[in-house]
Amino acid sequence: QVQLVESGGGLVQAGGSLNLSCAASDSSFSKYGMGWFRRAPGKEREFVASISWSGQTILYADSVKGRFTISRDNAKNTAYLAMNTLKPEDTAVYYCSGRTHYSGSFTSEYNYDYWGQGTQVTVSS
Repeated sequence: QVQLVESGGGLVQAGGSLNLSCAASDSSFSKYGMGWFRRAPGKEREFVASISWSGQTILYADSVKGRFTISRDNAKNTAYLAMNTLKPEDTAVYYCSGRTHYSGSFTSEYNYDYWGQGTQVTVSS
């Protein structure tokens, strides 16, 4: 079973940037669709962005479109989330996730098989 480990979270002022990474434990990563989700205090976990195994299909939540960029490097077994122009409402625990199949929506957490432990992102106003 593949393990996912996020890194790169932290505290940043509004308008700043952070880059999250998600490292997978083995090369089967290259076959997975990958997603980023987040859970803000008192809220349900929500979709942020997803990328297909080839990188050709990318989706973003409306709330982050134009500010966040998802990417992947299959040679490094790593997915990334570049976050720019951060807002206080982006404060959440960010999770990366992997899926081994391509049926069902990429925006639903129920269609992902593997999850990282999460990394905290805090944006101060």
